[in-house]
Amino acid sequence: MSNILVVEDADRIASFIVKGLRSHGFDVSHAISGEEALSLIRAASFDLVILDIGLPGISGFDVLEAIRGSGDQIPVIILTAKDSVDATVASFEGGADDYMSKPFSFEELLARVRRRILAPSDSSLETELTFGSISLNLRTRRVSVDGKEHDLTAREFTMLEFFLRNQGQVLSREQLLSRVWGFDHDPGSNVVDVYIRYLRQKLGSDSIQTVRGMGYRLG
Repeated sequence: MSNILVVEDADRIASFIVKGLRSHGFDVSHAISGEEALSLIRAASFDLVILDIGLPGISGFDVLEAIRGSGDQIPVIILTAKDSVDATVASFEGGADDYMSKPFSFEELLARVRRRILAPSDSSLETELTFGSISLNLRTRRVSVDGKEHDLTAREFTMLEFFLRNQGQVLSREQLLSRVWGFDHDPGSNVVDVYIRYLRQKLGSDSIQTVRGMGYRLG
């Protein structure tokens, strides 16, 4: 059984993650601060850490720096409420293996956890998704269109990855809301349309098609 450490100070989010992972057979420990997390990591062996950035006391970035500074290469998935390119870059430069913005879909988190635990150091892990002239690098989280690269925010990346993994399929607004904004999304929000517009600005105006009354389709 894989042993996971969840470092999250928000009770509701922590409970959501811990209960979900335990229901899928993982052994889960929980820390509410960076100091507690480092103490647990020194005392026990974990297969993966899910790490919030905005912790009381020392930040998640400080925890990550301490983990990597000790030479520990345990997989780390960053969770943060900051949906920005700077936060993404800082996470990966600090040594994170993956990054998700809050709120999030548990199904996506579970898939990322399984991917890291089952083959954390496998060089054959998928690193790129393509569709026509669009190429999404899963490691750097940058998209290339006709050879020109663009930065993506965390939610732009998640939405584009979802489209690329479901090529040819029509994705409803509800599916996109659930996947990108997670467990407490507002079904009445127009945020999907806003982010579709953001992606079209980077991918091209015809890159994502509107299917009237149904949703959106890539290409």
